[in-house]
Amino acid sequence: MSNDNTLTFHGRVGTKVELREGGVPWVLFRVASTPSYFDQATRQWRDLETIWLSVKAWRSLAQNAAESLEVGDPIIVSGKVRVERWTTSEGEARESTVVEASLIGHDLTWGVTTLRKVERQPQVSTNDGTVAALEELEGQSAA
Repeated sequence: MSNDNTLTFHGRVGTKVELREGGVPWVLFRVASTPSYFDQATRQWRDLETIWLSVKAWRSLAQNAAESLEVGDPIIVSGKVRVERWTTSEGEARESTVVEASLIGHDLTWGVTTLRKVERQPQVSTNDGTVAALEELEGQSAA
């Protein structure tokens, strides 16, 4: 049995899903998830506080996500919970919790989608640029 922490959640794409290539293609974007509950007293649905999660995907999942997802799309994500640590150019230590996605899909509760298979050539590299992407994301969404 693995000791990895896995998480499956749904929400809406909150930042642009931009493909980054420095060898291995990858994406890093934010998802807003707002849980709600039915208030029996008022007979209405109530929203709780919005949770912002960073999602990272690699290789073909990253390429397909970049071509398929737009800001506002309802999605479902499943993946491993990771902590990314780095130091800013000013010397400040930072960390961010990231869901390293193994699955991403549209939430079909809200609409329909069509799968179009694609064929790509595999790419290999070691420099992924995660630090710069995490710093960029911090300024794009209210977290």
